[in-house]
Amino acid sequence: MKHLQLCLFATLFFYSCADPKEKGQEIPTAYSFQVVDSLDLKILGNPMITDVSPKADRFAFHDFANKEFIITDNSGSIVSRFSKKEDTPDSYGFLMEFPGFVNENQLALVGMKGIFIYDLEGNMVKRLAHPESMGGAGFMSFSGKGIEIVSLNGKQYLLSKSVRTRDSFAGEQRFYDNFKALELIDIEEEKFIEIVPFEQGSHFLDGGGYFESDYAPALEATDEKLYIALGAEQRLNVYDLSSEGVKLDTIVQLSIPGFEKLPVTPRAEFSKGSITIKGNTPAIRNIHIVDGKLLIHYYGGVPEEKMKELEALWISGDKEESEKLYNQVENEVKQGVLILDQNTLNIIGNLDFPDKVNKSGFASAGGFLWMEKAPNDELEEDFLRIYKVKLVEK
Repeated sequence: MKHLQLCLFATLFFYSCADPKEKGQEIPTAYSFQVVDSLDLKILGNPMITDVSPKADRFAFHDFANKEFIITDNSGSIVSRFSKKEDTPDSYGFLMEFPGFVNENQLALVGMKGIFIYDLEGNMVKRLAHPESMGGAGFMSFSGKGIEIVSLNGKQYLLSKSVRTRDSFAGEQRFYDNFKALELIDIEEEKFIEIVPFEQGSHFLDGGGYFESDYAPALEATDEKLYIALGAEQRLNVYDLSSEGVKLDTIVQLSIPGFEKLPVTPRAEFSKGSITIKGNTPAIRNIHIVDGKLLIHYYGGVPEEKMKELEALWISGDKEESEKLYNQVENEVKQGVLILDQNTLNIIGNLDFPDKVNKSGFASAGGFLWMEKAPNDELEEDFLRIYKVKLVEK
């Protein structure tokens, strides 16, 4: 169910790090979400919020129906819109990561043809070639999750999912030994540095086989610190971040209520040149920093026995009953936001999403969260409402 078969690509990496500190956690409940305002994007189509500018003056959306990017102001009025569907020198090709604001006037995104920076009118400012040739790509779309931007020593860097090819695949041990999750990209010098391996003690070094979606990175970076979790691994790795790479500082072991066990696939079932992306397995999907707090968005996953039941129904041809059961099971999945104090890394809350919002994710900027209103199942609406949400102490 909801699997996407694509081409696999990999490359060889090397890394070492010092021994990190470790922290264990308990989960209190001292915070809540409060909707304080909203804006409406009035457009027909299937838009999704991808990012909010640092000053929260500009909002970026991707409209799947028209393959178009839409930029609005903070009232929802459209400032500009552009598409790169044609085969032109400034076309990114297959979209691999949603755009993020480099500053108030520029967006960066990742496509099969490279990493692109555009102004808000869609004019290409810069194109950075991928460090190695591309053979294929996988992409899962979530609200508010795109390429990340960080400032180091006064220079702008991009943090993007690593897509280098390796002479390996997920059925071999060396794939896991040489894995790197991210590229640290110096925009000015067009320099790529591979960072973040499967660290010692990682769940993904246990000898099992895993799909790309099992370890997809969720991350946030600020003040020369990188906070990252890898998919279904219930741990937060905190790195010292510099223009030269990363050094592991702290590991925070997490125990998220309702977070299902990740299925293990025998490595013999993997083949070179293919990739499977699953949208129903447990995952930490994104990380935000708001007012000195780390907000970790997680999806608990569909229980493995339920997935087998769903797959059996689907194979039997009873698609209507399969869709009905899927919707029921999906509604039962535990989804929420784990809150950590940025300084102490202590867990200070675990919140459900507010009522009637899209649980696929959210953006953050200006000290607020920006969440999409859930679609109306009974009435097709000609607008997308974005709630301005504040994290408040009880």
